[in-house]
Amino acid sequence: MSSGVSASVAVAGPSGSSKGAPADPNAVAKRLQSELMSLMGAPAPGVSAFPDGDSLLAWRGTIEGPPGSAYEGLTYKLSLGFPADYPFKAPLVLFETPCFHPNVDARGNICLDILKEAWSAAYSVRTVLLSVQALLGEPNNESPLNVAAARLWPDAAAYKSVLLKKYEAGVV
Repeated sequence: MSSGVSASVAVAGPSGSSKGAPADPNAVAKRLQSELMSLMGAPAPGVSAFPDGDSLLAWRGTIEGPPGSAYEGLTYKLSLGFPADYPFKAPLVLFETPCFHPNVDARGNICLDILKEAWSAAYSVRTVLLSVQALLGEPNNESPLNVAAARLWPDAAAYKSVLLKKYEAGVV
């Protein structure tokens, strides 16, 4: 995925375009700098994220599979694109590492309510990363993007076998 999001380009979040007054780029930058310092000062277990290049609006994240899940021991790369009106609009979060999961499609799109209709300005990069990490171990099979993964999920041994084969091959 391209990470060339610049401050002059508004990345539309899943909620759509912004309404009202134009976003203050300095406020967005201050918020993202604060979140970066928070992540660096008190890292959350199994998750990390940093700006990808010079723009604060494009980050790279890493999540480790949650302990006790089929994803334990696996590491995934994510891209995070922040809209110009962040935190009032959710970031666009995509798996860069192919991820076989009921709520992740072949392009890395994630079906997670807090990245869409349940987004709140109170959420942070840490919240997003921890929520995606938790989703790995607790998918919502009622809303699958990957129907094959959702069907296989109830059979833990078969699911893990397919997951590991796909992870090692780098495919979904």
